[in-house]
Amino acid sequence: MTTRRILIAAGLAAPLAARAHHDTNHGSLTLIHPWARAARAGGQGAGFMAIRNNGAEADRLLSATTPAAPTVELHTHIRDGDVMRMRPVNDIPVPAGQTVRLQPGGLHLMFIGLSQELRQGQSMPVTLVFERAGAVTLQLEIQAAGARGHAH
Repeated sequence: MTTRRILIAAGLAAPLAARAHHDTNHGSLTLIHPWARAARAGGQGAGFMAIRNNGAEADRLLSATTPAAPTVELHTHIRDGDVMRMRPVNDIPVPAGQTVRLQPGGLHLMFIGLSQELRQGQSMPVTLVFERAGAVTLQLEIQAAGARGHAH
């Protein structure tokens, strides 16, 4: 198997042009437009998406992992006087029948100590663990370093 095929199969460097973007359905949850910002190896990165709970029961995002970073934290932004600061949170509630948005300036996934560069036009695998829905692995499309939203 060629190196390119191995990387694409592993989801660690698949060019976006080589595959179509798809939202991910997992149980009663739909994970919409998962993406991350480009970032350098050794630094920090952030991941975003919308999580729609189509079910009758609330769920909670409990944790996340990726081979691209040894530590992934669930984060939010809070106002501290005149300054916005990031803070870790224990979980992210996903109420029944609602959509929670992980977006710049709000809730997000924080990738700490990236073991590889996140390059625009590639993707990275992330596994999310939910209280009810369990674990789901999906691909985050890498957008520009300063991107404010998913590029359609």
